[in-house]
Amino acid sequence: MDEIDRNILKELKKNGRMSISEISKKVYLSVPAVAERIRKMEQGEIIEKYTIKINQKKIGYNLLAFVLINIDVTENIENFKLKIIQESCVLECYHIAGPNDYLLKVLVRDTEELENFLSNILKKINGVVTSNTIISLSTLKEEINL
Repeated sequence: MDEIDRNILKELKKNGRMSISEISKKVYLSVPAVAERIRKMEQGEIIEKYTIKINQKKIGYNLLAFVLINIDVTENIENFKLKIIQESCVLECYHIAGPNDYLLKVLVRDTEELENFLSNILKKINGVVTSNTIISLSTLKEEINL
C-alpha cells in the first residue's frame, strides 16, 4: 500500500459513495487505475466493507458507555465471547492488557436499557466476575486515521 492508496482510502472514508471518477480527479490517476487499486484493496481485505455512519442520537440512542470486564478463569472466555457478540448493544469488544480482561463499547437508548444490559445480560454470563462502567458524556473524536 502506497501514498496513493492511502489517499484513495481517505476519500472513501469521507464519502463511501464517491464515484471512482471523482476519486480519480482527487488523486490524479486515471479511472481504470483507481478502480484497479480499489479492487486490489478489496481483495486484500484492506477494504473490508462499505457502510454508513448513523447519527445515533437522531434514532434514539443517547447513552454510550464503556464497560471493563474481568473473567474468572480462562475456561470461561469462549462462553463470554459467544454470548457478547450476540448482543446488539455491544458495538465493539476488545481483549485488553492490564487489570481488566475485556473492554466493551455499549450503545443504548437510556440508563434503564444500560441497567438491563448490565444486570440481566452481562452479569449472568458465566465467568464474568466484575464489571466497571464508564458513561461517555460526549464524543470529541471518533474515526479511523490513515
